[in-house]
Amino acid sequence: MTMKFGLVWAAVCGMLICSTSTYGQTDDPSPFSEAALVGEFEWIAPGTQFTVGVTLKLEEDWHSYWINPGDVGEPITLTWDLPAGFSAGPIQWPYPEKIDAGPLRSYGYSNAVTFLVTITPPGELPESSVTLATTADWLICNDVCLFAKETVSLLLPVREAPPSPGPYFEEIAAARARLPVPDPAWTIEASHYSNSFALRVSPPTDAVLGLQGVYFFPAQLLLLEHAVDQPMSQDGDAFVFALQQSEYATEVPDRLQGVLVASEGQYFDRAQTVRALEIDVPLRTEAVQNTSGTLPILILFALIGGLLLNLMPCVFPVLSIKLLSLAQHNKLNSATRTWHGVAFAAGVIVSFLVLAGLLFALRAAGSQIGWGFQLQSPLFVASMAFLFLAIGLNLFGVFDIRGFSFTGLTQSGSSHSVTRSCLDGALATLVATPCTAPFMGAALGAAVVLPTAQALAIFVALGLGMAAPYVILSTFPVLFNKLPRPGQWMETLKHVLAFPMLGTTVWLAWVFGNQAGVNGLSLLLLGLLLFAVAAWIVGRWPSVQVTSTVRIVTRGIALIMTCMGIWFAYQGAQQESVSHADATSDGLWSAYSTEQVQQLSREGRPVFVDFTAAWCLTCQVNKKTTLSSSTLLSAFAEKDVVLMRADWTSRNAEITRALESHGRSGVPLYVLYPGNNDPPVLLPEVLTESIVVDALALLPNRAESLKTTISTDT
Repeated sequence: MTMKFGLVWAAVCGMLICSTSTYGQTDDPSPFSEAALVGEFEWIAPGTQFTVGVTLKLEEDWHSYWINPGDVGEPITLTWDLPAGFSAGPIQWPYPEKIDAGPLRSYGYSNAVTFLVTITPPGELPESSVTLATTADWLICNDVCLFAKETVSLLLPVREAPPSPGPYFEEIAAARARLPVPDPAWTIEASHYSNSFALRVSPPTDAVLGLQGVYFFPAQLLLLEHAVDQPMSQDGDAFVFALQQSEYATEVPDRLQGVLVASEGQYFDRAQTVRALEIDVPLRTEAVQNTSGTLPILILFALIGGLLLNLMPCVFPVLSIKLLSLAQHNKLNSATRTWHGVAFAAGVIVSFLVLAGLLFALRAAGSQIGWGFQLQSPLFVASMAFLFLAIGLNLFGVFDIRGFSFTGLTQSGSSHSVTRSCLDGALATLVATPCTAPFMGAALGAAVVLPTAQALAIFVALGLGMAAPYVILSTFPVLFNKLPRPGQWMETLKHVLAFPMLGTTVWLAWVFGNQAGVNGLSLLLLGLLLFAVAAWIVGRWPSVQVTSTVRIVTRGIALIMTCMGIWFAYQGAQQESVSHADATSDGLWSAYSTEQVQQLSREGRPVFVDFTAAWCLTCQVNKKTTLSSSTLLSAFAEKDVVLMRADWTSRNAEITRALESHGRSGVPLYVLYPGNNDPPVLLPEVLTESIVVDALALLPNRAESLKTTISTDT
């Protein structure tokens, strides 16, 4: 239920009142409304469906609510108590009317309304009569709102003869006339843009309605802004209604559902019987009217974002190793070095396209995921931890498989395979996915809703930007010659670079712990230890220096320990974390809730949301530096800002929908909701204290205003 200012909730309690009427008894009566259960027929027949109606009679200026109450209200609910074998269908909702109160708009009913329900009796009814009962819970509002609850019942005789109309037949017929109906003669289409909808209505050739004064009532909650106009334009014979998307809409449905209601005295048919058309049509997503710009600008953003991605903490160590491997290529000719650059770029681009394809396929299958989705899987995180541990051990020289190197850095300098460069590109892409560089957010957010060809162009540009430094160095001899010559220093540097790889392993283990809890983390660490011992065995007894018997035994032991390590890690991934410490790391931050953000915004409270994940290094850097600043926390307190943390470490459909509502598909994202339903402010991915303080400066000093209010009241 949605509430805004100007409404005061009250509860009216009463004693159980019995009635001799067949309409039943009152559980929690309201002095301003009453309920009754009426039947269509005088009697019922076994196996023959019939209709009953729950009628609400309201005093003047009071109203109840439709299935979508709009800005304020709550719809009626019915809880049935039926004889054995009977079943009740869903409520058939009459078309509503607009109820405006200041800046608010609700959808509901005044005076009296009857909600129809179809009842299906069993094929055999031995009784001479049956009693149907339902408990109705509803809300009525005027200057205040009151809940009411009443149990109503209806006694119906049972006969074998066809039922005849009862005393309330006309009332049921009048209620049925207020039901919206689908009309196949009308062509109706719906489209969704970035923050709006278009409802296109094409009448049949013999229609007499000019569609003036027609209003669309959405059946879906939190989809449209209610208290705004629905401007209509004419496109040939069709009428197009512009509908504004609600700022609280967290997802776009596959279909648009609602009721198109003609104004008083107008009808949708020549017989003048239909005042409301039922709308239930597929919702097309049109090309996004993204404020970040057109497709060329989005591609440029992706190119720049990919270039800056090389400076992100998750990519820089791997790229540094790859650039140093170029120094071992000094004996290669220019053409071969260029091929290495092309192969690296191909590995990066193809990997981006593969990840994009998986992302689109899973989203099409209904998964609520975004960029970096694979790191929300504990199994994938564990696999990456094993990989980086292997790279670190390889750099330390713990093991070497016949000259093969995970990094392309070897003592002999003989590892010049173009395939290796391609695989290096794939590895760089995998470790890049936890990060979102500046300019990337808008490009990726648009990519997930753009047509496939345009979306793939954005991912190609992202890969080109990321691969650009390596390609440039390997292509231009002047730049390549500035790289240091190979020597003994490279062996020392290999050992130095092993530490960031092991540090990455520790970080991945921490991410895994956030996902699988301390028990899962313990199993992963045991698995990594067994894998490290297996790698040491392989390096301690090289295959070329031992007998075949020793080789078989040592390799067998290493294989068994590796399998055991993988098995322990797999078991750890099946554990469930009790809670995400990142979501509520201290008393200042609370876990994200879309409903709570909406409620606080309606109350005028500003809210700052940190969309983060344990596997996002950029997020963690911002969290430990900018967002932990005492100056910034004081600024938050001065403005009475509510701090929320949306932890996306594991899959969370609510957070995914919230990201998409802001045109983003990954983290980090920082959003400041000013309150009073003002538009949210999106801050950059790379956050500084001054950026946040400048944004907060636009907010009123709520803490001071509260003190003033309190002192005035006293």
